[in-house]
Amino acid sequence: MKIKYFLLLIILVGHLTGCQKQNKIEETKPNIIYILADDLGYGELGVYGQKKIQTPNIDKLAAKGMLFTQHYSGAPVCAPSRYMLLTGKHAGHAQIRGNDEWDSRGDVWNYEKAVNDPNLEGQRPISNNTVTLGEILQKAGYKTALVGKWGLGAPLTDGIPNKNGFDFFYGYNCQRQAHQLYPKHLWKNEEKVWLDNEIIAPGTRLDKEADTMALESYKKYDQKDYAPALMQKEVINFITENKDQPFFMYYASPLPHLPLQVPQEYVDRYVKLLGDEKPYNGKAYFPNRYPHAAYAGMISYLDDQVGEIIAKLKELGIYENTLIIFTSDNGPTYTGGVDADYFDSAKPFANNYGRTKGFTYEGGIRVPMIASWPNKIKSGSKSDHISAFWDILPTFSELIKVKTPKDVDGISFLPTLLSSKEQVQHEFLYWEFPSYHGQQAVRMGDWKGIRKNIFKGNMKIELYNLKDNIAETNDVSDQNQDIVSKIETIMKNEHTPAEIDRFKIKQLGD
Repeated sequence: MKIKYFLLLIILVGHLTGCQKQNKIEETKPNIIYILADDLGYGELGVYGQKKIQTPNIDKLAAKGMLFTQHYSGAPVCAPSRYMLLTGKHAGHAQIRGNDEWDSRGDVWNYEKAVNDPNLEGQRPISNNTVTLGEILQKAGYKTALVGKWGLGAPLTDGIPNKNGFDFFYGYNCQRQAHQLYPKHLWKNEEKVWLDNEIIAPGTRLDKEADTMALESYKKYDQKDYAPALMQKEVINFITENKDQPFFMYYASPLPHLPLQVPQEYVDRYVKLLGDEKPYNGKAYFPNRYPHAAYAGMISYLDDQVGEIIAKLKELGIYENTLIIFTSDNGPTYTGGVDADYFDSAKPFANNYGRTKGFTYEGGIRVPMIASWPNKIKSGSKSDHISAFWDILPTFSELIKVKTPKDVDGISFLPTLLSSKEQVQHEFLYWEFPSYHGQQAVRMGDWKGIRKNIFKGNMKIELYNLKDNIAETNDVSDQNQDIVSKIETIMKNEHTPAEIDRFKIKQLGD
């Protein structure tokens, strides 16, 4: 009899232990890795139709997860887009609405001076009362890291990453310093880390007597410590060190933002694939012997890094419990040796200046987004859900079961990730951008309204039906004044006066 009771006790204990283990698994919070490419166009990945640039790892990420066809960045340039991402707000309610180099401090555009004087480095800091995605995740028990480019608060201010939700930071504090991928220094938390590179300011031209066709003439632009390689090491280290607890890795890569710099093996690969070409010897950024090959190589370099991260997650046994999102901060650029027409970088949108980075047409703000989470997100799935950067904060908040701040403009798309039919849709998306002559834009269903050249006194709204005319070439505003009126009302209601003078639009009442 005693043996019988003993066996029953063993079975009961085993059952309870199994339940405890199962409950622990169910309560385990997923790791989150958010990879943000810099100036990567909608059409620059193989899975989005790119034919010349090879991105097998990112394509595989999409094959194992969900590809979004209608995802939008927060803004058409760097800093405000990152602000919208971290705060869940659109530009009409944001503090940071454009790039602000905070030039009242002095000669901030002098690259060498800024290298040696942190008081000249970085951008205007976000306000102390800003609630960031990093802070929300920290409070939920996550170890948080930002590796890459910050751009939201200069060194020696309260705007640095470590004071805004990130336990660990490594990379460029300053966007201007990121205009050199072999920089003299990077930041590790609040410490300035000097690298084994010489100071070569962006815009430095070839020597006068240099042979522009000789690769040797361009050697001075390739140095020892390549920032993206150093950043990748820190990403891998952080993931390894925090494998036993929930972590959030915000990997804000500087690739493929100019200048055209990548290890030579990547250039050589594409010279073989693409053939010989004319050098780039323009004034912007740095000259390059093989601009097409270098640009393609930068994207492939980033692709290899994505593959390495996934391999490390699998090696550590945490891949199954990690949500990975890959996207870009805005559309492709138009300068510095980048040839968007050659690569059809914004396809199916126009590639030319005025339609890509810096502008609120689709090519400037519609970006690739891929989400992968094994056994949670359906492999090989595709979504046409309309979403934007300000949706990331509420999505992650719902994911980890914490309350979303009331003042955000975003809507969680977690139901879409999990293939639920309960997804709430945006009534509209709104952008404003106080640069490139002033712009506003609204996406409302299939309709897209754009107001440009506001600083020149233009208040007319262009209207496009994206379902019929995705390239935004046929303005149908005259035939749809009722839709124009609705968009005009949204533009009026969603704009609040900017806090910072640089971002004020007087024509909108600021």
